[in-house]
Amino acid sequence: MARNLLPTHSLLLPSNGCCRPYALTEFTIHGLWPDYDDGTWPACCSSSEFDVKEISSLIPTLEKYWPSLSCSSASLCHGGKGLFWGHEYEKHGTCSYPIIQDEYSYFSKALDLYFKYNITDILSRAGFLATNSEKYFVKDIVAALEKAIGASPQLVCKRGSLQELRICFYKDFTPRDCGILSSVLHSSSLARSSCPKQISLPTYSPLILENNNATRTWLVDGGLFSAAL
Repeated sequence: MARNLLPTHSLLLPSNGCCRPYALTEFTIHGLWPDYDDGTWPACCSSSEFDVKEISSLIPTLEKYWPSLSCSSASLCHGGKGLFWGHEYEKHGTCSYPIIQDEYSYFSKALDLYFKYNITDILSRAGFLATNSEKYFVKDIVAALEKAIGASPQLVCKRGSLQELRICFYKDFTPRDCGILSSVLHSSSLARSSCPKQISLPTYSPLILENNNATRTWLVDGGLFSAAL
């Protein structure tokens, strides 16, 4: 079956703790993965293991735009725990071959797509700003994204707030409607089942705990990563 690479730009809900020392003010990357047309996806496609040295030049950019938001280590395909980037590459990146040839290209391509289709900028220019008090119609958000990207996105909501936004691509990385993947991924049906008619784009501050004059950040309930990984 045809595979389509699906990058996800993710912003966690404000009620979830985040293991970051600074507030999040824009969408960050959750992942880039190949997806079958029936809504399923391959995983852990080779014995290739993540090597952080291969992406050393990308780390400053990845830290900002593709951070791990969990304090705990992520599970790896071949056992054990490791970096969130390792989890994403071993589980999804290894299944992107031959479209994407190697580890460096996997992360580089995801960053390229993130900057080319900058969700934060698109929504901001259309008047949709991150705020816990303002509510926006889902149909208006989708319309603004369709106009800018040229394809229909997939929205995932939780407790009345946007949790995750997905853009779908053909194998040549031109945008395509997420809705044509399957009825499971149809953005309009997902909006009805996962998102109310009006949603917020939440602001986000890390939770901190002071103990013995030390300040720590922690994850309250696993947030996005407890279910989405």
